[in-house]
Amino acid sequence: MNRYRTIFISDVHLGTPGCQTAFLLDFLRHNDAETIYLIGDIIDGWRLKKSWYWPQEHNDVLQKLLKKARKGCRVIYVPGNHDEAGRQFAGMSFGRIRIRHEDIHVLADGRRLWVTHGDLFDGVMQYARWLAYLGDWLYSVILVANRWFNRLRIRFGYPYWSLSQYLKHSVKNAVSFISSFETMMAHETRRRGCDGVVCGHIHKAEIKMIDGILYCNDGDWVESLTAMVEHADGRLEIVHWNDIKAAVPERQLRITKVSVNSERILESTE
Repeated sequence: MNRYRTIFISDVHLGTPGCQTAFLLDFLRHNDAETIYLIGDIIDGWRLKKSWYWPQEHNDVLQKLLKKARKGCRVIYVPGNHDEAGRQFAGMSFGRIRIRHEDIHVLADGRRLWVTHGDLFDGVMQYARWLAYLGDWLYSVILVANRWFNRLRIRFGYPYWSLSQYLKHSVKNAVSFISSFETMMAHETRRRGCDGVVCGHIHKAEIKMIDGILYCNDGDWVESLTAMVEHADGRLEIVHWNDIKAAVPERQLRITKVSVNSERILESTE
C-alpha cells in the first residue's frame, strides 16, 4: 500500500464499456491518501441517458471510494460535464463524500492549487454543445475499436496500449486544441490568484509550467490510466498505473514519474 498526502483522479466514465474498472480498482486497492479528489466525469451521465450499462465492477469502484471515506479519507467530488447533474448538489455531502463546484487545495509546501474539471473553459462545450455530443459519439466508436485492438495485443503477449489516445494526439487540430485549453486554464488560474491548477477533461496527463503557472492534468481511466499524487513534501507526480501493472514479474516495478523540474523513468527490481 502506497500512502500519499493527496490523490487526484478524473474522467473515470463509469457507465461506459470504455471505463477501465479493473485497473482503477487495482489502483485504489494499492494506494491511499489523506485526501482524494474526484475531478469530474466520474459517472458518464451522457451515455447512461442513451443506454443503461452498469456492471458489478462499476458498483465496486463506488463502494471502494465510499469505504475510503468511511475510514477517514477526505473525499472531494468536483463534477464535470458528463456528470454535470451533480453540480446541483454542490455544498452537500453524500456518504461522507463532499461535493464542490471547485476547490482550492493547499500543497504541503504552501502552494495554492485551483481544482476544477475544466469543461467550463472549453469553447466547444460552451458555444457548440452539439459538436461536443457528436465528438462524444465518435469517441465512443473509437473506444470500441480500441477494446478489440487491445484484446488482440493481450492475446499475443503485448501490454495495453491506447489506440484512441494515439489517434487523438496525432491529429494536428486536436493537439492545437489541447495547447489552447492548457493556456486558457493557466491564464484563468493567474486571474484567481492561485499558484497552479489541477484539472481533467481532455484526457491528457501533464505537469508543467505555463507562463509561471503550474498546470496539472491528472489524465483519465479510459485511455491513459493515470492519476496524480502529492507526496508528503508537496511534490507532485503522475502515476501511470498501466505501466506499473504491465511489468513482469509482479515485483518488477516500472513507474513513470513526471515532476515540474524533470521527467524521468525509474526502474527497480527487488
